[in-house]
Amino acid sequence: MEYAGLIRILVRRWWVIALPIILSGVIAIPDFIGSASREIDGYTAQIRYSAAQKLDLSQRQSDYTDVWLASERTVDALTDWVRSSSFRAEVQAQLGADNEAVGGLQIAADNARAVGVIYLGHHDAESLRMIAEASLIVLGGRNQTYFPQLGGEAAQVTILDQPEVSAIPLSLMTRLAPLIRLGVAFVIGLALAFFAEYVDPTIYHQNDLRRLGITLVGSIPREKA
Repeated sequence: MEYAGLIRILVRRWWVIALPIILSGVIAIPDFIGSASREIDGYTAQIRYSAAQKLDLSQRQSDYTDVWLASERTVDALTDWVRSSSFRAEVQAQLGADNEAVGGLQIAADNARAVGVIYLGHHDAESLRMIAEASLIVLGGRNQTYFPQLGGEAAQVTILDQPEVSAIPLSLMTRLAPLIRLGVAFVIGLALAFFAEYVDPTIYHQNDLRRLGITLVGSIPREKA
């Protein structure tokens, strides 16, 4: 299709193209306002710790391989526990049943050998500080309830880094999301315009006759004003 024909279609079907853009723009207004009025996307805190079962090391000579392996297994178990609903429930109990801070809490956990890491996320900085403090208490003082292997005695948990609450900058994708939606709406509008042109049997230009294989004998030009 020649460029002049494309331009004629765009001019003729401009309203079809504009409709999804307008709808997307109306929907994106709150996102535009929200991204312009805030610079952060919540808060995060990180807890690094190590843990081990309480063992009597007084009779050992020099081989501590099994002690380190036991520590790794302990941290593995604590990592899985932190990801569970029971850990969240324990944090809630520590904060108090009426405290609603846990409702917006995001928890993730990982570990490398005998060192575990807990990632906490929340939209409110003060709530996250309280949650981090409660998590420290739960991690070190409630683990024996969920692991019978510990024999009813809590594993020793050593905090390597005290949690510090820091702001999460608004991501580039969040900032560009409204513009991306407008771009998608524009593409959809173009597709609708060409589809409407395809199903419309109306003859708008002499080139439309040529495409149908009809020989054009002559044409009467439009009278200029």
